[in-house]
Amino acid sequence: MEKLFNTVALIGKYKSPEIAEPLIRLGNFLQEKGVAVVQDRLTADNVSGSDFPALELEDIGKIADLAIVLGGDGTMLNIARTLAPHDVALVGVNQGRLGFLTDITLESMLETIGAMLGGAFVTEHRMLLEASVVRKDEPLFSGLAFNDVVVHRGVSSSMIEFEVRINGLFVYTQRSDGLIVATPTGSTAYALSSGGPILYPGLPIFELVPVNPHTLSNRSIVIGGDSHIEIFMCRSGDSRVHFDSHSHFDLTEGDRVLVQRYEKPIRLLHPQGHNYFHTLREKLHWSESF
Repeated sequence: MEKLFNTVALIGKYKSPEIAEPLIRLGNFLQEKGVAVVQDRLTADNVSGSDFPALELEDIGKIADLAIVLGGDGTMLNIARTLAPHDVALVGVNQGRLGFLTDITLESMLETIGAMLGGAFVTEHRMLLEASVVRKDEPLFSGLAFNDVVVHRGVSSSMIEFEVRINGLFVYTQRSDGLIVATPTGSTAYALSSGGPILYPGLPIFELVPVNPHTLSNRSIVIGGDSHIEIFMCRSGDSRVHFDSHSHFDLTEGDRVLVQRYEKPIRLLHPQGHNYFHTLREKLHWSESF
């Protein structure tokens, strides 16, 4: 029978030596199943005793059918942005508590992934955002975000002021500490702590969530995934735009931050029987008795 995954990449959490043993154990298990195993170079440099071929992430994207990420949600976010252009399926193994994106435990890793090699998995497509900063009609910076693109005031400034347009239509002028543009994946991150709603992961939508707005009538807005957002900086102070809190760019008055859905989704694979609402109960402690 033809294998579903011929080449699998193993990617471990950066500077996490305790990931070495389960990563090597998983790699040996995959090789016993007749699967070619590679690892990203950064993992190889930080995991002693792992002799699987080491490649740059961009090269992994060209040859791998599946990438298994051992770490946590933060590691998965970083890898997803890099591999998004290559349509590599992603599986997450959490070395600690259950994650929103990394939902396989170390204890069940071999059994679960063994079943997934035979087709026992659920496929989920999740959207990403791409954003750019334009200054005097010149693009200066761009990037991808799996969770959110955030315009936020700096530590030394007061509230910032900006205009928001959606598909060219004026929405509002807002004074606040910032604005979060979040995907459904990011709706359980910074957006949730700022009062935004939880969005079901597979929906083609995203949300705009104000951060400490001056006017309490400024509320979150949920819009279609094909929308184009423009944030025009009227008063910027020392504000920045952040991409998943991973990269950032300093803003000045007159800058425009343009945000839209990235053309390619992320393909996540979950164990059969995966239930997003179970994950919410576990992570948000719903239904607990106090």
